Amino acid sequence: MPGGASYIGIMKQMRFLMVPALWLAMSLPAAAEKLSLREISTYLNSLGTARAQFTQINEDGTISTGQILIRRPGRVRFEYDPPEAALVVADGATLGIIDPRSNDGPQGYPLNRTPLSIILARNVDLTRARMVTGHVSDGTSTTVRAQDPDNPDYGSIDLVFTANPVELRQWVINDSGGSRTTVVLGELQTGVQLADENFVIPGRDRMRIDR
Repeated sequence: MPGGASYIGIMKQMRFLMVPALWLAMSLPAAAEKLSLREISTYLNSLGTARAQFTQINEDGTISTGQILIRRPGRVRFEYDPPEAALVVADGATLGIIDPRSNDGPQGYPLNRTPLSIILARNVDLTRARMVTGHVSDGTSTTVRAQDPDNPDYGSIDLVFTANPVELRQWVINDSGGSRTTVVLGELQTGVQLADENFVIPGRDRMRIDR
């Protein structure tokens, strides 16, 4: 992406709506102790496949919903509900954006230049030096801000977890310009069977890849 811009910059072309903070707070369980970085890393590394409904929020006060499929390492699929009906697919190397309303065709970005690559990595180790720049708990959830320690200009990701058992509840992508995109997950179904074709980027042979 130009200037190391992150995934949030890509998603700003889609339409979103603000979700009330109270709604999110009500979806979280009662008080829990702060999760350690090692506990969170172990959880993410155990997350092989997962499926959930999601709500995506942009700072401009708009919302989009859809389904997310995750297959670590390196693969994720966002299927957006109408009217967007857009598709975002990471195939292990490239993050592809397919917007049916665009006349420009598919657009691609190196996955390793986006903060999503942090949670899709083969081996997540949040204890690495300079990877975590924030680690807090509000008594209900634990939030970790992580970045690529070698390329902090790619942006960062805020990961929100609840405990007992450990579960990823949402993330916030922060780009280098200060913009934010939030993804709130519904019930996360793990250990699901996900076919290879879910992570094939349509039109990849004619995709424009921004490096």
